[in-house]
Amino acid sequence: MSKPLDTSRNRNTNASPTDRYLAATHEVINQPNVLANYNLFEQDAALREAVLREGAAHANDSLSRFGAWAGKAETIELGHQANHNKPSFRTHDRFGHRIDEVTFHPAYHELMTTALENGLHSSPWTNPGQGAQVARAAKYYMHSQVEAAHCCPITMTFAAIPSIRKQPEVAKLWEQKILTNAYDGRNLPDSEKTAVTIGMAMTEKQGGSDVRANTTRAYAIGAEGSGQAYELVGHKWFVSAPMCDAFLVLAQTTSGLSCFLMPRWRPDGTKNPWQIQQLKNKMGNVANASSEVELRGALAWMIGEEGRGVPTIIEMVAMTRFDCMIGSSAGMRQAVAQATHHCHNRSAFGARLSDQPLMQNVLADLTIENEAALAYTMRVARALDTQNNEHERLLARLATPVGKYWICKRTPNHAYEAMECIGGSGVMEDCIMPRLFRESPVNAIWEGSGNVQCLDTLRAIQKEPETLDAFFKEAAEAKGTDRRFDQFLAQLQADFSDISDFQYRARNLVDRLALAMQASVLLRFGNHHVADAFCASRLQNNGGMNYGNLPSGTNAAAIIKRATPIVG
Repeated sequence: MSKPLDTSRNRNTNASPTDRYLAATHEVINQPNVLANYNLFEQDAALREAVLREGAAHANDSLSRFGAWAGKAETIELGHQANHNKPSFRTHDRFGHRIDEVTFHPAYHELMTTALENGLHSSPWTNPGQGAQVARAAKYYMHSQVEAAHCCPITMTFAAIPSIRKQPEVAKLWEQKILTNAYDGRNLPDSEKTAVTIGMAMTEKQGGSDVRANTTRAYAIGAEGSGQAYELVGHKWFVSAPMCDAFLVLAQTTSGLSCFLMPRWRPDGTKNPWQIQQLKNKMGNVANASSEVELRGALAWMIGEEGRGVPTIIEMVAMTRFDCMIGSSAGMRQAVAQATHHCHNRSAFGARLSDQPLMQNVLADLTIENEAALAYTMRVARALDTQNNEHERLLARLATPVGKYWICKRTPNHAYEAMECIGGSGVMEDCIMPRLFRESPVNAIWEGSGNVQCLDTLRAIQKEPETLDAFFKEAAEAKGTDRRFDQFLAQLQADFSDISDFQYRARNLVDRLALAMQASVLLRFGNHHVADAFCASRLQNNGGMNYGNLPSGTNAAAIIKRATPIVG
């Protein structure tokens, strides 16, 4: 008969019989602290450099204060709470009145309040001039890193102004409240508010991105035409942020698809008859409510020329697409910050992770992707600041769909790779990485998916060939600084000599347009280690491989160092 196992050496012999097994099993070591209480502006060299070179240095103090707020542990917790507590929907109150009310967690309202009080929806319109779009983009970039989903109504409110201004008498009634730096999330008529938010409702079941297939009808109450009142009857398949105070809506009249401003409430204070059917059950973008709605004679006013709804709303769409670029770049930055912070503070196989060559290759590659996305986005921001300059106008027209396509499409794999750098704990729901990963495809799909952006690029080139000339002129500013870039740009220009089959080749050509512009901006203005590694890894044959394929000779340590937030 075998002897019983002697476990006395593992016991606390001084312990009482009831607590002898409650001794600590181990000490927690080699685990990084949570990334918190750091300044998202001061700890981001690439962002600070972009703000300076693109003309917004005057905003440095404001951006630094905002960066400190965005990095506080309490602020980061707001993002977690807004996502852990999904919006809920009630059709009726307890007395049977139709209310169509979406309820959000208080954290959502606090984030909205901060965003609107800081002018993320208004500042370039109320204080235009040099660097206005750049400074606003920088602030949005940091705010989106805290929580991306609630940025949807902020973006739509910001982007609605150019379209609403096409109808001056309507803008006179709404613009002041739209541009007020305050937030009022109550379910009340706009007449009882001093600040409002604006959404949009374009997509329908049968058409998706093809809004010309919309079937929602608009019926004139009296006179027809611009600025006149109509009643809308139909459905909308996607209405994000349904608690906005008014929406830009596309509907058919006898003259074709037209644009309307539809408030949630009628001027007499009664509820406008548009009804939420349900909230979408989304894999990501959780803190933001998206809905399906029926319009049952909803009162609205025509904006712009009848039958010209798409051209009227297209400026709003262009601005929302620009914000998708900012948001995806911001997602990359937060992923890089999390991965570099983790690897800087954790060791394996006898060395710090961030000092190990293979991990350095991956971290540096992720950083390069983020810096290239940010550099491109902020260059477009400067172009938006100077639309009275023809070159800048043409550049923004083409660079927006190209950038929206490329940057947003690069984000999901970037988020996954950063998650893998962190390992198993990066998959846990108490880490921000699952949220970043679930959010990562959203901007690529929202506001026109990849194919739509490629087709819009073709449309811009066909309608205004000068847009392509402006794009290549801008990119060529870097000629002579890098042989690989010169060869890449020359081949790309040659391939544009015949665009007869552009639709079939569109993704390849748009990919390379984006890479050419990113390389150009980095070579002219970026960190030289980042620019060199970008050209070596993106402009040559191995550019399509997985992250971690930077060639020998890359100064990965220097690239990682400038990207790693230092806490404490």
